[in-house]
Amino acid sequence: MSLEPALTVGHGPHAVLGLHGWFGTGRSWRTVAPYLDGARYTYHFLDYRGYGTRKNEKGVYSVEEAAADAIAAAEQLGLFSFSLLGHSMGGSIMQHVLVQAPDRVRSMVGVSPVPASGVPFDADGWALFDNAARDLGNRRAILDLTTGNRLTDVWLDAAVEYSKATSDVDAFAAYLPAWAQTDFHTEIDGHPVPVKVIVGEHDPALGEPVAQATFAQWYPNCEIDVLANAGHYSFDETPVALATSLERFLGGIR
Repeated sequence: MSLEPALTVGHGPHAVLGLHGWFGTGRSWRTVAPYLDGARYTYHFLDYRGYGTRKNEKGVYSVEEAAADAIAAAEQLGLFSFSLLGHSMGGSIMQHVLVQAPDRVRSMVGVSPVPASGVPFDADGWALFDNAARDLGNRRAILDLTTGNRLTDVWLDAAVEYSKATSDVDAFAAYLPAWAQTDFHTEIDGHPVPVKVIVGEHDPALGEPVAQATFAQWYPNCEIDVLANAGHYSFDETPVALATSLERFLGGIR
């Protein structure tokens, strides 16, 4: 089993494990990499089973399994304590890392993160997402929806192609119920870990109202930042603003 990071940025003393979203890989964070402070932080961006450098690696594709793999990667890297950075699905997985290894997590930053309660869908919404594993048109529609129907066709097409090329269909399909239907919020409710949630103003699915109703209610030390001119994929849409928000928060963590 390969646990080597897909991308490592920096050489600083504060270690950060980066966890990607449903459409991404560890290398999806490469757009932010030029704007990160490598003297203060070392970012290790990981892949899940079935994605990126771990494509064709089988698993049960659960939130719990992905979190356990992240902890195993930290062990392999020689990290006892670390902060967590999770985008979308990775926001759920980072919270399960906290459940499994609470004494090792210094802080958490969620970028348009999935709450620990999962995400409710109506019938039409579920059909759109559930068929996305095999229907690339559905993947494109999801990307367009979650960025506010405002981005270029070139970006949408490239994001669909990246998702297709870097993930196994079976893994992509299985991770949907994993992040959408796994509810473990009672296990993190009231945890004092410092948390920052960064959302885009144009994200209709996991924007500020969802963050206020979930993360802000469960974590007493939570702050929320809304990025202008961003939807669900701020690492592509506004990478400098994302890096700035992220490291302003990490800079206050001891």
